[in-house]
Amino acid sequence: MVLRHCTLFFAILTLLAVAMPSAGQAAELVGFSDKRFRPGTIVIKNSEKRLYLVLRGNRAIRYKVAVGRPAKAWTGTAQITAKYVKPSWSPSPEVRRDFPNLPAVIRGGAPNNPMGVAAMTLSNGNYAIHGTNRPGSIGRAVSYGCIRMSNRDVQDLFQRVGVRTAVVALP
Repeated sequence: MVLRHCTLFFAILTLLAVAMPSAGQAAELVGFSDKRFRPGTIVIKNSEKRLYLVLRGNRAIRYKVAVGRPAKAWTGTAQITAKYVKPSWSPSPEVRRDFPNLPAVIRGGAPNNPMGVAAMTLSNGNYAIHGTNRPGSIGRAVSYGCIRMSNRDVQDLFQRVGVRTAVVALP
């Protein structure tokens, strides 16, 4: 399956440079008392550049993420529609317009693949929660709308959630 999802501006640069080893972003268990969200919900706080997996007992697992750059970040609700390990990636028309020299497809597992080791597609369009081979972009607003995680963190989240998991993105 070739995913036609967003990429991150800096992920494009991996076509020109060798990916740096991942320093990873350690997930952490934190208090989470927002009663609007049920356990099992993924909550993305764009302003914090954090993703929370809500747990029982007023707790959540918090991950540092990269979010959409200004005018590209999304807010609202979605669901995970599918999960992929080492997905191939194809630039969306918008990305292709901005970077016309990109190949039509970057195979899964390639060091220049902006999807990293895993991706979870979302029901709200051409977006995904995915890994990265560019860990330096984590904690920044750099994508075309996708939520980017360190490869280690996306593997952890990937194992904890399933298809139809609710995803809420806040400003």
